Amino acid sequence: MTAETPDSARFGRFAVSPEERRRRIRALFEAVAPRYDLMNDLMSFGIHRLWKRTLARRCAGQGGVVVDLAGGTGDLARLLCAEGRTVIVCDPSWGMMAVGRRRGVPAAWSAGEAERMPFASASVDLLTISFGLRNATEIGAALAEIHRVLKPGGRFVCLEFSRPAWWLAPFYDLYSRLVIPRLGALVARNPGAYDYLVESIRRFPDQPTLAATLSAAGFESVCWENLSFGIACIHYARRSP
Repeated sequence: MTAETPDSARFGRFAVSPEERRRRIRALFEAVAPRYDLMNDLMSFGIHRLWKRTLARRCAGQGGVVVDLAGGTGDLARLLCAEGRTVIVCDPSWGMMAVGRRRGVPAAWSAGEAERMPFASASVDLLTISFGLRNATEIGAALAEIHRVLKPGGRFVCLEFSRPAWWLAPFYDLYSRLVIPRLGALVARNPGAYDYLVESIRRFPDQPTLAATLSAAGFESVCWENLSFGIACIHYARRSP
């Protein structure tokens, strides 16, 4: 199974210009920032925290400069902070990052988008992103930028929603269509935001397609690890030495 790439500029079901899509996504996350983590807990029954802990464990032993791209409120960055590391949250939403700063997440904070990060070339040892790559206006441009900022041999680790096992897919589809937007209306008071997020999950490439895209972008040692029967997936890649 393959999925339509979100590189075509869309917002939900509607075609928009790339700049308009970028503006709407930024406004969306600014609006839901105060309740974003609560919504994630409710939508996933808290399992997203287990997925992020798995990602953090897979990155153990990697020191140096670590960038958590689209790091939002810093829940993953908190897990990545360790002795011998400098962790930087890079996100386009100051509202999301402000929540993390108030919580005392011990990271540096930098405004930036996946396609235009404020880091020098070959300056990052490890770059992570959790549930943010699908919000990039152009995935190809985002991967090229990630490749640029990584040092030779640097690691890229991406946690994202993916395609669940065939037996689980119908139940997951019903849940995402019927429950998530209603939770968004009740808790985040923004049903439109969660309509978009469900749509973005559906449009995101499946496991083999994203792996092929990473290889085409120049990454090496590309592989993936399914979590919760493929509802989520961790993709791994390296910039060539």
